[in-house]
Amino acid sequence: MPTLTAPTGDNQARIAVFLFFAFAGTVGTALFFEHVLGYIPCQLCLAQRVPYYAAMPVMVAAAYGAALNWPSWLLRGLLVAAGALMLYGLTLAVYHAGVEWHFWPAPASCGAVTGRVETGGAGILDSLDAIPPSCDKAPWRFLGLSFAGWNVPASLAFAALALRAGLTRAAD
Repeated sequence: MPTLTAPTGDNQARIAVFLFFAFAGTVGTALFFEHVLGYIPCQLCLAQRVPYYAAMPVMVAAAYGAALNWPSWLLRGLLVAAGALMLYGLTLAVYHAGVEWHFWPAPASCGAVTGRVETGGAGILDSLDAIPPSCDKAPWRFLGLSFAGWNVPASLAFAALALRAGLTRAAD
């Protein structure tokens, strides 16, 4: 049975680079489904991207810092920060998946349109594209999980990896 050992500083840098690309790939996949395949994200979908957007520059800083031999505590702190962001993303994903499964209600603002719809010279049907979809209806499922559902294990795995690397002292 393999034993877990403390990551080295080089491994922490590799983990930071891996996480950067994992975060970018996750957001890139969401953007592909949105812009290429035409799946319009709801407000909760968009909110789930924010931790990824915030964590990517943190991982760039961690990798850059490792290359410049910044103090180990700073590198670990950046990994913990990314892990905390992914825990926040995990919370959002669980909440959104629960909304889709009708375990709890969606926020009142989710999919709601306030005020009047401005057509800006376009027809009323064209302006409907600007209305975000409801958060409680999953537009797509794979193996029974929606986009939000798949974000749960992804966020959990990313958080676990970042926190493990950040909370264990590197074997220098």
